[in-house]
Amino acid sequence: MANTTWQVSGEYFETCNCDFLCPCIPDNLAGKPTKGHCDFAMVFHVEKGQHGNTKLDGLNFVAIGHSPDVMGLGNMSVGLVIDERATAAQRDALTAIGSGQGGGPMAALGPLITKMLGVEFKPIHFEKKNMGCSVSIPGVLDEAVEGVASASKTGEPLYIDNTAHPANARLALAKATKSHLHIFGINWDDTSGKNNGHFAPFKWQG
Repeated sequence: MANTTWQVSGEYFETCNCDFLCPCIPDNLAGKPTKGHCDFAMVFHVEKGQHGNTKLDGLNFVAIGHSPDVMGLGNMSVGLVIDERATAAQRDALTAIGSGQGGGPMAALGPLITKMLGVEFKPIHFEKKNMGCSVSIPGVLDEAVEGVASASKTGEPLYIDNTAHPANARLALAKATKSHLHIFGINWDDTSGKNNGHFAPFKWQG
């Protein structure tokens, strides 16, 4: 599995429990989370994908994690939720990609992760419209973001560029409109509209 060639591309978004703007990105993982710790859910919708001979088009996966302090210090805990529509081969492929075990951008987080929380298979409903993204996993995750609008380009969000984020070096800035997360012992509910979000296209290979 680790030596299998693969490529995936599609849409990503996330929310985290930091107040907007999360200090992790502009401080290159050296910023103190605004709540002292960071809970996050990174959602990936694969529009086109191939892992060896296994097609991954149209499937979703989510990386869910907890960082007890500054992310760059490590000691993070991460789990995966994989689209329940996936076949056994597709589940194995998305697990390898999402965990970093198959190489690619998520592998760079490996030294920062102390504990793998497991892999669950659930129905994942992803939507993207204009500058908004949302996901629903019944009983597990219900989150949405709305892009922070640019004052100079109508219909465009503000961006932060040249980041070390695994999804994309260029991220659209967003605020979470809701974040409800209950899995792997992580429980978080927020509808304040003040929490951080990002979205971007992603294109990975390994």
